[in-house]
Amino acid sequence: MSDITRSSEAQVSWVLDEITIYGTLTRPPGDGPFPAVVFVAGSGPTDRDWNSPLIAGTNGSAALLAQALTERGYLTLRYDKRASGPHGIENAQRLAGTISMQGHTDELAGAIRLVAARPDVDARRRFILANSEGCIHALNYQLHAPEHPCAGLILTAPPARPISAVARGQIAAQLAVVPGGDALLAAFDAVMAEFVAGRPVQVDAQLPEGMRMLIQGMTHPANQPFARELWSTDPAALLAQLSTPTLVVIGKQDIQVDWQADGGVIAALAAQRPNISIIYPEHANHVLKHEPRPRAELSASDAVAAYNADGTLLDPDAVAAITGWLTNQR
Repeated sequence: MSDITRSSEAQVSWVLDEITIYGTLTRPPGDGPFPAVVFVAGSGPTDRDWNSPLIAGTNGSAALLAQALTERGYLTLRYDKRASGPHGIENAQRLAGTISMQGHTDELAGAIRLVAARPDVDARRRFILANSEGCIHALNYQLHAPEHPCAGLILTAPPARPISAVARGQIAAQLAVVPGGDALLAAFDAVMAEFVAGRPVQVDAQLPEGMRMLIQGMTHPANQPFARELWSTDPAALLAQLSTPTLVVIGKQDIQVDWQADGGVIAALAAQRPNISIIYPEHANHVLKHEPRPRAELSASDAVAAYNADGTLLDPDAVAAITGWLTNQR
């Protein structure tokens, strides 16, 4: 018998393309075998705990969720993508111009391979819990005949519409009140069509600063080919191909993924696909923290500032939905 009587946490690592990936594994007390959950972080430099150097605070939702799941008997693994965490800057320089969808999928595959090799993990109950852009990587992993398929996916705050459509809609709304907005939107469309086609892009200096920054960020050589792949990805089309049991969680206080626009697309899929369940926690934000303020009163800066702020807590309804769904996956 094991002498493990309390939950434990260990640092783990593996190598992908000569770059070491670091993660944190939590283990409940007992011998197992335990169900396991592998976390996938969102976009950019978001780390294993779902903290970002672009956002103040270190009270990351993934660390809190891992603790909550471990207390309920789940082994968890969360990891830093190669271009995030303490080694993110140096790795990003090494990866410049080579970051891709496949690379992110390979990072996740390494995490699941590590979990699958453990004798204290129940091979029939391995799950992925992803957030935001990470949901796309989870879908890509499960759809491409992986060596270790998972028993279910939990997609939190997943975009359902193509990223290009979301960005264009936001820009169109901003330009609707600008003189000559129709011409500016047409110019944006023309530039992005060149980008998608893989041709050189010239950024018109007359475009508003926000549009120029978006175009320059997407088209910078260091961000290719990933940015072009992401721009063209249709997450709902990926989800429609999936037969794996899937829970979708979109909080009504999420200002980045719209529970009506994105949730409506997924709800239409769920009506035809019994493997998909969807829930909209009333007070959950983009990273599943409890947001008591009405969404209509939230500015973007206020909402984002609450993501990792000290003292912010996970939304109990979101946690209950995740743990309840996992319990039912037998």
